[in-house]
Amino acid sequence: MIREINFDGLIGPTHNYAALSFGNLASASNANAISRPRDAALQGLAKMRFALSLGLTQGLLLPLDRPDTRWLRQLGFTGTGPQICAAAHTADPRLFAHACSASSMWTANAATVSPAADTADDRTHISVANLSRMTHRSLEAPATEAQLRIAFAHDSFTIHPALPATFGDEGAANHMRLTPAHGRPGLEIFIYGDASGALGAAFEQPGKFPARQNRRASEAIARRHRLDPARTIFAAQSQAAIDAGAFHNDVVAVANEHVIFAHEHAFADPDRLKADIARLMPGAIYIEVPAAEVSLANAIGSYLFNSQLVSVNSPEMALILPRESQQNAPVNAYIDRLLAQDTPIESAHFVEVRESMRNGGGPACLRLRIVADPATIDPRFLLSEARADALEALITRHWPQEIAPGDLGNPQLWEQAWASRKALLTHLTLPL
Repeated sequence: MIREINFDGLIGPTHNYAALSFGNLASASNANAISRPRDAALQGLAKMRFALSLGLTQGLLLPLDRPDTRWLRQLGFTGTGPQICAAAHTADPRLFAHACSASSMWTANAATVSPAADTADDRTHISVANLSRMTHRSLEAPATEAQLRIAFAHDSFTIHPALPATFGDEGAANHMRLTPAHGRPGLEIFIYGDASGALGAAFEQPGKFPARQNRRASEAIARRHRLDPARTIFAAQSQAAIDAGAFHNDVVAVANEHVIFAHEHAFADPDRLKADIARLMPGAIYIEVPAAEVSLANAIGSYLFNSQLVSVNSPEMALILPRESQQNAPVNAYIDRLLAQDTPIESAHFVEVRESMRNGGGPACLRLRIVADPATIDPRFLLSEARADALEALITRHWPQEIAPGDLGNPQLWEQAWASRKALLTHLTLPL
């Protein structure tokens, strides 16, 4: 049976606050704080459990190998794993922090997905994101691709490698889909911030912060996925939103089935986008949050739009929001007004993902949405209550409790991180 499955990233044992992501205000404001990888992973797992409790199908993707000695070896460091890490940390601690990043936890950036109902060959197409605009994230694509090829090995899927790094692609965080129902053909909307200008030109940064999604990257993905051009929209993210800290579109907009929920200033030309949606999907509902009620600063600070908008009993929908949205007075007041209105969004649920939020990722950042038959997916990547129980015990036993800034150079942390991931792979009988 075709359904939407949310694949959450299980947060890895090197989760830390090194503030590697320029333009991510939460990451910058928590630079050099003490992180809690065990709590982070358990909070993420609790969110997955909550999705299961709503009757949703839940999957998981696994943390990548960190510290990344493969990448450090490419940069000229040699020896055993610990020797490579010691040399890199001594030579360039900032560089080494990139090799330790647990940023693959935000699987909304892992790939862009087009369900079979939208594609010319009736296959689900998945394009791995190159994440080339941020060094620590640019390391992820090869290992992400390897993982996706195991999870989605069924012949109903086509996995595409990352695009050339020239064209920045940040995955599903800049992609929305509208459809009458998940298994039916839909309208795919690609949001970009970088219109790219002349090929071969230096990367442009017209505003305070860089735009990470390149329009040509989005166009290439649409071609790869064999989408109908008449059912595909390319829309520009507003520079105001980017400069306010919306480094991805999913910080200011989210869509589910026939509903789009967006801030007034999410898009450069919202009137044109609304007109295109109305023309191509007359039954779509566009819920726009006025800046007079929720400022961009409050929207981004609370991650109101980085919530998961999910169908719990179609056409009934629910928002799964970070606790920070409840604690922000203007945002919480707006949510109360929204729920009192006659829209498909009938409930709101607040979850604790504080460790992820402090690094700039809310509930929506933590998940990649894939519309498919669960029977076509490797069952090791699907979550059940029994599997959640086992993972909770494994995380409690193996994940570090705290990481202070100075701990990244500690050989004991590297060994614990490698051992923790090995224990996870052994438990799931995976070769990654």
